[in-house]
Amino acid sequence: MIRFLSHSVNRIDAKGRVSVPAAFRSVLAEEGVQELYCFQDFVFPAISVGGPQLLARFERQIDAADPFSPEANQMSLLIHGGGVFMKLDSEGRLMVTDFIRDFTGITDQVAFVGRGEFFQLWQPQAYEDMQAAARESRKR
Repeated sequence: MIRFLSHSVNRIDAKGRVSVPAAFRSVLAEEGVQELYCFQDFVFPAISVGGPQLLARFERQIDAADPFSPEANQMSLLIHGGGVFMKLDSEGRLMVTDFIRDFTGITDQVAFVGRGEFFQLWQPQAYEDMQAAARESRKR
């Protein structure tokens, strides 16, 4: 199965666009993803990005719960209220919108981080700090 792996940092251009790494674009192409589902991560100051199947996975979880339960309502608030659809341009660039900037603190560079079936957009220093903390916690 194809996965998003590794990480890289790319600079945002003067028009507010950033090139998605070629390896990530290859995964999207292999999966036939035309439209990206982007949502504010539940834990990290990052935007999680995947295809429509990622949204469908979350919606199946909501559908399996009591529609009036706090859990189902909270999940809907997070995945629907905290999500948008976006597209790459013809050159494989993503527009870094206020939706992305405001939640992540991204300014002039984006760290692309593979997370298996999706990838994330991080402010580079925040990613480095979180990666170091995760590595340190695994030493215990």
